[in-house]
Amino acid sequence: MKSANIAEFKSHLGKYLAIVEQGGKVQLCRRNIPMAIIIPSKAKATVNKTQLGCGTGSVVIVTDLTEPACLPEDW
Repeated sequence: MKSANIAEFKSHLGKYLAIVEQGGKVQLCRRNIPMAIIIPSKAKATVNKTQLGCGTGSVVIVTDLTEPACLPEDW
């Protein structure tokens, strides 16, 4: 676990956030007294595994899509 005082943490925020993104922990200190631990909120998001076009041909249209969906009297 990395440890940093507030001033160092503020000036190198990107470096410490990169450590947390990779699953590490950062201990934040005030005058070398630990006051907080920054940990990753959750595991990395999984990659979307949806394949485009996997449902091609699975839908059959049985009506004319240019016609109204209901009769004018039903309005």
